[in-house]
Amino acid sequence: MNAFADSWFMTVRHLRNLFRQPAWIAISLIQPVVWLLLYGALFRKIVEIPGFGSNSYIDFLTPGIVVMTCLFSAGWSGMGLIDDLDRGVVDRFLVSPASRGSLIAGRLIQGAMVGTIQAAIIIVLGLVVGATYPGGVAGLTALTVCAVLLGTAIGALSNGVALLSRREETMIAVSNFVLLPMTFLSSVFMAQALMPQWMQDVAQYNPVNWAVQAGRAALAADGDWGIVFSRMGYLAVFMVVCTWLATRAFRVYQRSI
Repeated sequence: MNAFADSWFMTVRHLRNLFRQPAWIAISLIQPVVWLLLYGALFRKIVEIPGFGSNSYIDFLTPGIVVMTCLFSAGWSGMGLIDDLDRGVVDRFLVSPASRGSLIAGRLIQGAMVGTIQAAIIIVLGLVVGATYPGGVAGLTALTVCAVLLGTAIGALSNGVALLSRREETMIAVSNFVLLPMTFLSSVFMAQALMPQWMQDVAQYNPVNWAVQAGRAALAADGDWGIVFSRMGYLAVFMVVCTWLATRAFRVYQRSI
């Protein structure tokens, strides 16, 4: 029970830190809005390409932006950990009775909560600009779950990199190197059938693409829930592996001090 209580304590601590940064909150909420509006307008006529597979680019894009928002938000979560490392906060918790697992779990839970809120905002905005969700509440729930699973996995990796590098410059370089390729090697913006063959091959093993595929399948009028649950399973396994890697990175950090 202590582990759960400690994890919740850490979650609340990180939420309080977040609320003290209103500028960051505003930017993190405005940025996906810009993506949806700009990309939606820029590529609106792309659906006219034969074989695209959708009559509305906003319908096609919205699930991708939900996933992309959770991905980028989680990918930078290690920056907060580096700040705590630099200020000695983590070391002070290590000499306390706090559960060691809670130091990572609290950050991941806070990230999942933020990701859920961001997903809800994008979904509502999608409705405002004309998106439709034939899959209803069940489809929207599945999309959000997939996006949060992906975000939790990437957040764990981000924290693992932070623990190993302990430098903001390295964190920035790794995040940029990983997040953008993962996004563009998926079907966030373009139908997978129209991508170059080598990109299609890579996309099959890309967790971002798994989340996008599951979200679109769940929101379709005749959604294929076999795809939804299989991709959700892949994402759950990916999250467990990434969390384990973050735990290993934390142990490496502990041995180094």
